[in-house]
Amino acid sequence: MNKSILIGRLTKDPELRYGQTNNTAICSFTLAVNRRMQEGTDFIPIVTFGKTAEFCSKHFTKGQQVAVVGKIQTRTWDDKDGKKHYATEVIADEVYFADSKKAGSEMPVNDSGDDELPF
Repeated sequence: MNKSILIGRLTKDPELRYGQTNNTAICSFTLAVNRRMQEGTDFIPIVTFGKTAEFCSKHFTKGQQVAVVGKIQTRTWDDKDGKKHYATEVIADEVYFADSKKAGSEMPVNDSGDDELPF
């Protein structure tokens, strides 16, 4: 089974492009994913296609925490000089917002001077 579930922060805004042969939307971005039991961060390249790609391009921004569900895929290609290149990416089928609520939508602060909660 090949299934990846990741939660991390975008290292920069997603990049949207369209395929040359069938004009399919393709969106790429990198997630900075913290390691659980050890120090360090992994930077995982993510690729989405179609409506998901357009959604990511429109709604995701640098620094935002998101969750992706997809599969790990490897590929190889030769450049114009004949040098072989390798890439490992997560092809995301599902994407989700994972940030807490944005500032301004938080619970109101009680300015009345007493320590009672505002609800």
